Amino acid sequence: MANPKKKHSPARRDSRRSANFKLVYGSLSRCPNCGVARPPHRVCAACGFYGKELVVAPKAPKKKEEGK
Repeated sequence: MANPKKKHSPARRDSRRSANFKLVYGSLSRCPNCGVARPPHRVCAACGFYGKELVVAPKAPKKKEEGK
């Protein structure tokens, strides 16, 4: 089994790893219920619909606490 002759630096290792790291969706589609852009084949985060059926109850907006 081959072994490296010299240690690779952390910068070289991390730059190689970061080249394959992606957080971007290829495309977005519109929710048929509310029209918000969302990833395809996912439940809409805004209204909780998938297709024309309610799957998940939508989350209520968080209220800020006053007095702090």
